[in-house]
Amino acid sequence: MSSGEPIDWPEDGVILYDGVCIFCASWVRFVAIRDTAHRLRFTPIESPYGRRLAERLAIDPANPDTNAVILGGRAFFRSDAALAVLSTLPGWRWVRSLRLVPLRVRDVVYGLIARNRYRVFGRRDSCDVSAPWLAGRVIWDQPSDPD
Repeated sequence: MSSGEPIDWPEDGVILYDGVCIFCASWVRFVAIRDTAHRLRFTPIESPYGRRLAERLAIDPANPDTNAVILGGRAFFRSDAALAVLSTLPGWRWVRSLRLVPLRVRDVVYGLIARNRYRVFGRRDSCDVSAPWLAGRVIWDQPSDPD
């Protein structure tokens, strides 16, 4: 699946992230605190819901190399995901101008950070979704749609 492609997924405004990655958890905290309208929700890839979403997006849950977001019925990955999320936050619409930077360049920088995130920033033993700034905004598990 490529970035910006339409996706048939029941939830919108969902950020998929690596819950054991300290850098990724900091990103979620950054977004959650600034998303004062609570338009975005979060799902760690370690959760049953996050695992289903990752598999639907063709992201290996055992070795995630990207975060992703579902916005406006479209799936965004890597730097596109970061810019899409930031542009929804109050006072951050200016980041849309960063789309002028070629995708290949943005994704090289994103990939460099993604590949080294554990070594540079560290990792936790488990995903912590109990932080007060995440209250009511984490999707851990939801029943599958009945067939």
